[in-house]
Amino acid sequence: MTPRIRRLAVPLLTASLLAVTAACGGGGGDGADTAAKPAEKIKLTVGLFGDFGFKPLYEEYKKTHPNIEISENVTQFNDHHNNLVKRLATNAGAADVEAVEVGYISTFTAQPGKFHDLKQFGLDRRQGDYLDWKWQQGLGKQGGQLLGLGTDVGGLAMCYRKDLFEKAGLPTDRDEVAELWPTWERYIETGRKFAAADVAGAKFVDSPGEIFRAMVNQAPTGLYDQQDNIIVATNPEVKKAWDLSNQLTSEKLTAKLAAFSPPWNTGFAKGAFATIICPAWMTGYIQEQAKDAAGKWDIATVPGGSGNSGGSHLMVPKQSKHPKEAAELIDFLTSKENQAKVFKEEGTFPSIPALYDDPSIQNFTKDFFGDAPIGKIYSEAAKALKPQHLGPKEAEVRVVIGDGLGRVEQGKQTPDQAWAQVLEDVKKIK
Repeated sequence: MTPRIRRLAVPLLTASLLAVTAACGGGGGDGADTAAKPAEKIKLTVGLFGDFGFKPLYEEYKKTHPNIEISENVTQFNDHHNNLVKRLATNAGAADVEAVEVGYISTFTAQPGKFHDLKQFGLDRRQGDYLDWKWQQGLGKQGGQLLGLGTDVGGLAMCYRKDLFEKAGLPTDRDEVAELWPTWERYIETGRKFAAADVAGAKFVDSPGEIFRAMVNQAPTGLYDQQDNIIVATNPEVKKAWDLSNQLTSEKLTAKLAAFSPPWNTGFAKGAFATIICPAWMTGYIQEQAKDAAGKWDIATVPGGSGNSGGSHLMVPKQSKHPKEAAELIDFLTSKENQAKVFKEEGTFPSIPALYDDPSIQNFTKDFFGDAPIGKIYSEAAKALKPQHLGPKEAEVRVVIGDGLGRVEQGKQTPDQAWAQVLEDVKKIK
């Protein structure tokens, strides 16, 4: 998720905050000339979950804003969002700029009184830059305030280990690999072939959680309907994703490594799984966790063609003492030029469609992934994205389902028992 989670994750991954300041002029007395007073020093804090690739941008920003000091506070994905909920409730402790991943965005846009409307700082002029659905995600649920500016989108692909596929007697060319799994059912069939080869120390996939999320995200309607009713129990796409995800578990195709856990990170380094759902931000995460695996990873299209997993917005809590400067920093961090820079360095894919046909993006490759045409792969995935309505407690619902998948994977419940508990737990979410 937006790891990254690496960013990105999620299980998933996203982005944060910053600022700028104005200079003050000095006064004189008795007609004598006096030197201008130095600009007031302002410290901006940016709250993030993972490395958003902003540090080089901060240094660039400070060259033209020398009175601005920027400090990052980075915590784990769930801790970051849970802490922000608590800090908003107590009106204390929030950063000047806070990153919010897409799974949580509706939780915070439903609280417009807790954030500054970025329109008051002129950032509504950026609307034409963005994918329409990405812009809409950052608007307040009441009154259409502009509460967040988007950083990235998580267009889907599938990353895979070429060396492990070769050991299993499977194709390694990315186009041939994509042909193995036009559907999720065919993906599971490929997993059976991999398992039959009994590759030492490796399973087909890390865990069922992100597979479930990808499948649901590909559906026209997900966990909520347009009226913000939870429809987990009645949406057949959700139950289908549940059944197929648990099939991976029942056929012993998973490494039982929960996303963003320490064992999951170690799994990258040890080559413990051959495939993983791979939104753009995940490419940076893989490089960080599997430093010795350059050239062993590659990228193919995802079963079902496309989808979205992750992506973030930057927001300014009302608690900020420097909202104007924070908004100006957000404007800088999310600019077209800087979204392109961060993609090339960190893998987070821009939410500005004008970049998708830019030759510098289209022709971008990465040696780590065997010179895979990353820019082309994720541009096509982003163009094919179809927005899905997200409900106000989206993240809580996903946690309940993820816990259910985990209980099955750990052998604590059967899929039917876990599903029954999921439905009961979902009913408690108000």
